[in-house]
Amino acid sequence: MKKINFILALFASASMMAQFPCDGGMSFGFPCEGYFMQSKLYLSQLSAGDGNDSWGWTDPTNGKEYALVGLDNGTAFIDISDPVNIVYLGKLPTHTSPSIWRDIKVYNNYAFIVSEAGGHGMQVFDLTRLRNVANPPETFTADAHYNEFGSAHNIVINEETGFAYAVGTGTFNGGPHFINITNPLNPTPAGGYSGSGYTHDAQVIIYDGPDADYQGQEIYVGSNENQVVIVNVTNKNNPQLISSINYGSVDYTHQSWLTEDRSFLLIGDELDENAFGFNTRTIVADVSDLDNPFYFFQYFGNIASIDHNGYVKGDRYYLANYSGGMRVIDISNIANQQMTEIGYFDTFPANDNVNFNGTWNVYPYFASGNIVISGEGGFTLVKSENFGLQDQEIQAFTMSPNPANDFVVLRSANNPIKSIVVHNLLGQEVLSVNGFDQQEFNLDISHLNSGVYMVTVNNLQTLKLVAE
Repeated sequence: MKKINFILALFASASMMAQFPCDGGMSFGFPCEGYFMQSKLYLSQLSAGDGNDSWGWTDPTNGKEYALVGLDNGTAFIDISDPVNIVYLGKLPTHTSPSIWRDIKVYNNYAFIVSEAGGHGMQVFDLTRLRNVANPPETFTADAHYNEFGSAHNIVINEETGFAYAVGTGTFNGGPHFINITNPLNPTPAGGYSGSGYTHDAQVIIYDGPDADYQGQEIYVGSNENQVVIVNVTNKNNPQLISSINYGSVDYTHQSWLTEDRSFLLIGDELDENAFGFNTRTIVADVSDLDNPFYFFQYFGNIASIDHNGYVKGDRYYLANYSGGMRVIDISNIANQQMTEIGYFDTFPANDNVNFNGTWNVYPYFASGNIVISGEGGFTLVKSENFGLQDQEIQAFTMSPNPANDFVVLRSANNPIKSIVVHNLLGQEVLSVNGFDQQEFNLDISHLNSGVYMVTVNNLQTLKLVAE
């Protein structure tokens, strides 16, 4: 405990922390497996008393990445384009009073923010303002405000259609409140759905799954406290309930997310661990036929922590697991009822008990592999140790030999190699070359000390290099 206290004190004395490898199951005081910390900001550094949700924005003009972090008193904006030299750009204060519940989503370079604070409505913030912040951290103002509801628990956006869905408001019986945000600075009400009661969280997509009956339709999947509801919201004037999903040992159906092939739905029940005494549970439903979804199986983690928000990216399920931190689960064999934890990063080292301490949300969708963790511990930025190795086939950059002691050859099967930057595991740049345009490049590493390095190609893909 003394060692942990010393580490936390050291953290608090710095504006941000550099990369720390996951070595011996710890990344500078935080339990880990397969993921390492790149940087961190505590709540005190964000002038906040509590943290909650998070999302991300990538600037389409230059690929720079920004974290959007919900706080009790507002929303923080953090430039993470250099993940070991992050910049806290500033905060958009809450529209009314503080609240531990705040949610953020992004559409067309704008952030849309709701909260359970009374009278809060929906704030709209132009994210392109983050390109030129003269004196960070600044106190920002909203660019627009929507006041057709007061408090809301969550907001969902379908980026393909330009519609937002505020849920848990005082309108439409707590069901989705439809908002047309195609003109982000002039959001307009577009109806709602009250037929299934209160929604806590949801996902909305243009359906592209195996059920031919609903191809191209706008489908809403809502987590509604004691069940999941599937609603066709294509016609905003006449939304239609398609079906509902029930499961055993229900206590509070909190959040759910579809697999990318749309065949399965991963459901989180926030209170079942406490109510029934089992380990972290994820319920899996077969939704290949939207009219007839059914319970398929359930997965139990290896710790007792409460599950919160979970998101699917490829064949990985990234789960915010409160006191257990972020858990990463392989779902590549989900059709055979197999899920396997393959890594984690625990922002709450004290325990993995059934409580609401620790990780509230994770955001795993940055192309760089940066993953945002938010919650009681503030803001944490982590990355997989094997990110580059996992994505070589996707990005088509390869490097050999590896390990190496004098040079490595980087090759691209698609786009030419234009820049290479090498960092050590402390986040220090040790080598940078650019100004060329080649399918193959010989990189001289003879001057590097023995150790592990991260080689970033074209600012797109990071490969792990072992120098001998």
